[in-house]
Amino acid sequence: MKESLAHTVHDCKYHVVFVPKLRRKVIYGRLRQEVGPIIRRLCEFKGVGILEGKACIDHIHLCLSIPPKYAVSTIVGYIKGKSAMIVFERYSKHKRNFKGHSFWAHGYYVSTVGLDEAKIRKYIKDQEINESIVDKYDRDVHDPF
Repeated sequence: MKESLAHTVHDCKYHVVFVPKLRRKVIYGRLRQEVGPIIRRLCEFKGVGILEGKACIDHIHLCLSIPPKYAVSTIVGYIKGKSAMIVFERYSKHKRNFKGHSFWAHGYYVSTVGLDEAKIRKYIKDQEINESIVDKYDRDVHDPF
């Protein structure tokens, strides 16, 4: 679906993957349920569309529609930075300022989505099936915060 800005019609879609620091298996339980709405709200604020998304136990998959007025790195940095602040605010048992601390690892994976959009979206949806074996960690993993 093509979208438009004041003088631009665009169809810019990206497959983005990022992981927690040290690829820790920390996205489970309540955090797994809340990370989606956190990212969705951040994307809405910037006018970025989430076409598909999945929170796996040790990484996040997103298929994003990013307006050309933003660089992909700007949007991913914004999502990772703000979501890390929210995660620490909500889930950290520590009562100190987390400035300088990071929840997400440096860097991310990104690829453009062209004619293979349906394949990418199916891949992201199927992450739930692939994660079913790993979901046993939901009961065994202790809270890292």
